[in-house]
Formats: sequence, C-alpha cells, structure tokens
Amino acid sequence: MDLTTRYLGLELKHPLVPSASPLSNTLDGIRRMEDDNAAAIVMYSLFEEQITHESMELDHYLAMGTDSFGEALSYFPNFEHFHIGPDQYLELVRAAKAAVDIPLIASLNGVSTGGWIQYARMIEEAGADALELNIYYLPADPAMTGAAVEEMYLNIVRDVKASISIPLAVKLSPYFSAMANMAFRLSVAGADALVLFNRFYQPDFDLENLEVIPNLQLSTPVELRLPLRWIAMLYGRVEVDFALTSGVHGHLDVLKSLMAGANVTMMASELLRHGTQRIPAILADLQNWMEEHEYESVQQMIGSMSQKNVAEPTAFERANYMKVLDSWRPDPTQVG
Repeated sequence: MDLTTRYLGLELKHPLVPSASPLSNTLDGIRRMEDDNAAAIVMYSLFEEQITHESMELDHYLAMGTDSFGEALSYFPNFEHFHIGPDQYLELVRAAKAAVDIPLIASLNGVSTGGWIQYARMIEEAGADALELNIYYLPADPAMTGAAVEEMYLNIVRDVKASISIPLAVKLSPYFSAMANMAFRLSVAGADALVLFNRFYQPDFDLENLEVIPNLQLSTPVELRLPLRWIAMLYGRVEVDFALTSGVHGHLDVLKSLMAGANVTMMASELLRHGTQRIPAILADLQNWMEEHEYESVQQMIGSMSQKNVAEPTAFERANYMKVLDSWRPDPTQVG
C-alpha cells in the first residue's frame, strides 16, 4: 500500500505531520517525533517580536555609555554569552537538520514587512527544507479596512517569497470576507501551499481578580469541519498544495482531510495530549481502513470528495444550509 504524498515539493512517506508546537522546542523532541514515524516536522514558531526584541537589545547595549570616556567599551556585554531567541532558533534548525532524515519545515510568525523578514533567508541557510509563514493578526482598529488587511498579508508573502528559494507555505485564518479570492491572490503572491486554519487563542476573564488571562484550549475533532469545507471548495481551483490543521485527532479525520483535497494533515493537540506515539497508532488505523475499503494509495483519495468531484457540489454551499436546519429533530429522551 502506497501512503506517500507530496507537499511543498517534498516526497513524504505518509500524510501525518506534527504542526508547530512545544514538541519541537528541543532537539530531543524533534528526534522523538522522527522515531515515532512523523513524515515531516513543522518546527515551533520564531516570532517577529523575538527578533525585534533582539534588535532593540543590541541597539541599547551598543549605544550605552557612548557619551562617556573610552573606558565605556568595558560596559559592552560579552555577546558570546548573550543568548537571544532567534540565534538559538537558527542553531536548532542546523542541529535538527544534521540529526534527522525527515524534512524540516521552519515556522516564522509575523505581521509586518519589517527587517525580521531577513530571517527567512537565514532560516533557509540554516538548512530548513521549507518555510511556513504564520500570519497571526487580529485587526482591531475600526479604521482599518478589509482591503488594507488583505494587502498587508499579500505584501508579507511577496517579501518573504522574494527572500528565499525554498518552498513557502502560508498559514492563515478563515476570517476573510472572500476566502476563495484571498486564497487565489496568496497563490499569485508566491505561496506554494496554504495551511488551513490558524487558531486564534481567545482570552478569558478572571472574575475574582478582574484580569484578562490567556487560556489555551486544545482543539477537538469538531474543529475539523471548517478547514475541511474550505479545502474541499478550493481544491482544483487554486493551484497550491493544502495542509489541513485544527481538529485532526484520529485516522478518520485524516481520511476526510485527504478526500477533501489536503496533501497532508497536521496535528498538535492530539500529540500534546497523548504523546507522539499516537502517530504510528493513527497510521496503523489508516492503513487498516484503506485495506478494508480497497484503496491502494493515498493519491487515490486526495480530492475525491472535493466540491469539484462530488455528485452534489451544492452540499458545500447555501443550498445545504436549509437542509441542515431542517434535519434537526428533538431528542425524545430529553423532552419534558
């Protein structure tokens, strides 16, 4: 049985890829995922804010004491011991590339077109096989138009793509007024793949201390439906690879994702909950299902239930909306 798939020009042995998470914070974690048969690894994200912080720290220490005597040179820190996040990230990419045989996809998280983009080239030089650009932006300014937000995304993708020669995936949110058009424009701007979708982490309220607090909720299989629908509608219409992330927890989720049109499925929450040993378990279930249903390859499945290929294409759009509402019936055991 042929489980291989292609994503970002990379030949992968199967479609299960751990997405960016704390699991790839260390070389040991990356080795563990390879040992547990991950097809590729998306490394944890390097944030624009980390790079900006490094630049500001460097400027501060270089400027400090410039109005003093020559002895002010002794104020400079020893930069050999001045460990900053971005440098450590690049070193981890280098070390991981030397330590594992599976493809490494680095992750860069930013929202502007500033100097941090040069790190895309540095990540490539460190040995990454591809780059995932995670644009995590929540436009809260009432004066900012949707067109301005879209142009910001496109400018970032163009600038990053211009700085690298390795393949570029773009991870984005579903909150565009014309999602299909935005996907098309991102492909024209240089995206080789789209990763659907980013999860915006919602804050919570601490009512006792009257504070707004971060509250990470891991995904559930229900969240699969949103990216599943959009990949199924975009497959064959936008010329990019697709990665489905959010809600992938078992082999049935993987199967649905592939049939919608995804080249790979990405998971983090399931691995954080139950460990990376879930990868071989899901693969075994996937292979058993394929044998039972007489599928010979993953390629045979990809896009087979996309909007382009199903018997009832309107099932993905408004016509199905009324059917869904009409399908609800009260549970007799809950009445009265």
